[in-house]
Amino acid sequence: MILRNCRARGIHSLRGKLTLANVALLALGIAVATAVSLMGMRYYLLDQIDSELIETRDSLGSTRLTARQIDSLGALVLVREGTFPEAQGPPNSDSLFVAVDARGRAITIGGFEPTSTQLALAAAVDEPRSLTGDADPRDVSVSGTPFRVVGVALPDGTTILMATSTDALHKGMAKALKLDLTSGVLLLGLLAVLTMLSVSRRMRPLEDMVETSSAIAEGDLTRRVPSSHHPTHEVEQLRLALNSMLHQVESAYRTRERSAAQLRRFVADASHELRTPLSAIRGYLQLYDKGMLSEPGERKRAWDRMNGEADRMARLVDELLMLARLDQRPELRFRNVDLSRLVRDAAEDLRAQQPGRPVSVGAEGALLVHADESGLRQILGNLVANVRTHTPPGVPVALGLEREDGFVRLCVADEGPGLDAEDAARIFDRFFRAGGGAGSGLGMAIVQGLASAHGGEVTVRTAPGEGLAVTVTLPAGSSGQ
Repeated sequence: MILRNCRARGIHSLRGKLTLANVALLALGIAVATAVSLMGMRYYLLDQIDSELIETRDSLGSTRLTARQIDSLGALVLVREGTFPEAQGPPNSDSLFVAVDARGRAITIGGFEPTSTQLALAAAVDEPRSLTGDADPRDVSVSGTPFRVVGVALPDGTTILMATSTDALHKGMAKALKLDLTSGVLLLGLLAVLTMLSVSRRMRPLEDMVETSSAIAEGDLTRRVPSSHHPTHEVEQLRLALNSMLHQVESAYRTRERSAAQLRRFVADASHELRTPLSAIRGYLQLYDKGMLSEPGERKRAWDRMNGEADRMARLVDELLMLARLDQRPELRFRNVDLSRLVRDAAEDLRAQQPGRPVSVGAEGALLVHADESGLRQILGNLVANVRTHTPPGVPVALGLEREDGFVRLCVADEGPGLDAEDAARIFDRFFRAGGGAGSGLGMAIVQGLASAHGGEVTVRTAPGEGLAVTVTLPAGSSGQ
């Protein structure tokens, strides 16, 4: 199961790497623990065997007996106890001893002929006399069986070799090693399964992020990474950051789409607005070229119409250039300007253009603002022109100016027909004319662009039959009153 998962998801995946890392660490721990335990067991058991051999060697050496004396004592014991060994020698035992002469040959002792095992022990030791000088027992192999052997030198030159088998020790260590390996493999398998399950659960939020990113790449910008039931702190932080980034990406994409749509609409509207005067001028020129304007009055009227259309096209081009400069955030010439004076001048211009329109002004005294004077005049001129163009000549209009909370508010309000909610939402769109009215439809867009260039904003308040009030809010800056 684990191997299938690793192959399916790739051994180079984070899940596979974490699983392999945990398994490798546990395997290393098991190997170290097994090695330490086996070495400890071997040291402990060998120490017991060596202690018994050394104790026996020291006891026999301290008696200072010769081989003949040992032989006599052995025979006396056998007579007293009434026991006689069989012909093949002493029974099999983990302990073994043999007496060898000065040339290393096994000799008879206690009336017993050396057995094949004793002969093999004597043959396994090359220099028996060298064993007597060793402080610790030596490892030898007797007929394929491992032994620990020591030697005792008797006064008559005979050497007694005493050995104890370590075969049981090695078999026990082999069984312990097999048990440790079996349990270790089971633990490694269990750890791999648990790690795979735990990592899969912990990495579920990351998989959700991958699915969300794939869905967004396919066009679903509304997808977000869901919260998991038991999130970790780091993964939750990553989820929140990713959702925030996705929200910004969606907003930027929507903004770009709206900008692209506005640009397409702007280009189409500009083309339409410019085509109309060009078509009129071209038409009159064709009439003149074909000699159809024979009367002086007709030629005068055609000339005036062409001049009017050329002026209209020039104004439209100027307004388009103004909007283009505002889009590029131009550097305005800021200085202290008396905004009250500009408001009063705009009101006087409106009275001169439409003497029958009631105009009220709320801009007494002086109100200095740090702004671009030409830009402020453009704002006032467009707002007044908007009133003049879209309201009847007898509709009252009020121009107001006030300073409050570090801002200067300029309000131009009329009592005209007003706008419905749909038209009010598009009042700042370029080439928008409510009800198909006159004008280029760029005046309010220029007002908004100039206000933004000054760090301000423009708001409207209107309803059908309640007139239109446009408020331009500008930062007071270093203004004074």
